[in-house]
Amino acid sequence: MNIFQALREDHDKQRRLIELLVQTQGDSEGRDELFERLRSELTRHAAAEERHFYVPLMQHDSTQEKARHSVAEHHEIDQAIEALQTTEYSSPAWLTKARQLGELVEHHLEEEEQEVFQVAGKVLSDTDKSRLARDYQQAMQSPAA
Repeated sequence: MNIFQALREDHDKQRRLIELLVQTQGDSEGRDELFERLRSELTRHAAAEERHFYVPLMQHDSTQEKARHSVAEHHEIDQAIEALQTTEYSSPAWLTKARQLGELVEHHLEEEEQEVFQVAGKVLSDTDKSRLARDYQQAMQSPAA
């Protein structure tokens, strides 16, 4: 397993959670459960990804700009999550904000997989890719990630 495979697995999980979340209705237990799962997944993923993917990429001139841009997108996603947390589940605005979060996440994942992974693949050795995957996966298992 390399870092790109590990990240893609979690990206696929995030896409499924968003897809399910925007199908929920009103102030329901299902909406609450899915939102909490997605919020937790995105928060842990961003922390682990920044530490075990973006920090190493910031050490290379050719990947530094893309890494910083991606970290900034994590901040935008955090803000969208906060906006959802302060909106009542029963409010019509909640679903609109959930869709906006989904669009931000999808944009980020697409950009990462289509652009960042390509340039990162050129600067990281095979050993780095394996080690980073291990470290990332360990961080994702930790509740404090």
